[in-house]
Amino acid sequence: MDALDREVLLALQEDGRMSNLALARKLGLSPSAMLGRVRRLERSGAIRGYRAVIDPAALGITVRALVVARLREHSEESIREFEKGIKDVPGVRACYHVTGQFDMVVELALRDLDHLGQLIRVDIARIPGVMNLETMLVLAESVEDEGWPIATEQ
Repeated sequence: MDALDREVLLALQEDGRMSNLALARKLGLSPSAMLGRVRRLERSGAIRGYRAVIDPAALGITVRALVVARLREHSEESIREFEKGIKDVPGVRACYHVTGQFDMVVELALRDLDHLGQLIRVDIARIPGVMNLETMLVLAESVEDEGWPIATEQ
């Protein structure tokens, strides 16, 4: 990946709806060369997809939470069981296997506190291998996710 590829990624991360022509003009390439470069980035997996950034309130999401889980054991099987189980829980935005005091961090986006309580007591607590759960409510988003940091100079 060269500096121009990084510029392409940065531009598309800022505006995924940018036309190929506008992207080519912005970065000083011909439209055909730009299209080839973008398609190569897509095939390589550097660009995994395109999506809209949606306001959670428009979907009725009023509660966001982080749930940290401690597993009974740190085996590959235990981790795999948790990952398999958490995929079926509605409202899960992301799940991370982490180091430190806890084993897993789960980000949830839900309609209300009752829904959160239900998910914790029933859906997440029932996943095999869960020993302990702690929940943190998100009060405010201090820094919004604006994509991955892309250094255009190497």
